[in-house]
Amino acid sequence: MGFMDKLKEFFGAAKEQAAPYVEKTKEAAAGAAEKAGPLMEKAKEAAANAAEKAAPYVEKTKDFASDTAEKVMEATKETYERAQAKVDEMRGADVADTAGDHAEEAADTAMEPDAQTADEVSGEAEAGDEEE
Repeated sequence: MGFMDKLKEFFGAAKEQAAPYVEKTKEAAAGAAEKAGPLMEKAKEAAANAAEKAAPYVEKTKDFASDTAEKVMEATKETYERAQAKVDEMRGADVADTAGDHAEEAADTAMEPDAQTADEVSGEAEAGDEEE
């Protein structure tokens, strides 16, 4: 006898010995499925009842979440607007400071030619006095 023959003999014997247990398992599974049918129906009914009872709470929760989101958005918008106003105020202060600096520079620059002209005029006047 070869190795394959031994395997076939072994598995054949195991199959014969397991056959009654397989049959009992099939019968038990069928019985369990038969008993589970009404339980499954009850579970479906309970889930439907729970969903029906929860529906108003779900709606209330949606409304609450929506209201809360609106309030948060409104508060955020107000905070943003206040911050933007401060930024604009600070920019205005910077612009005013910069404008003041430029005005001083412009005034100094404007005064320089006048000072030169005044010196020239005064020099010419002195020269004219000397000629007389």
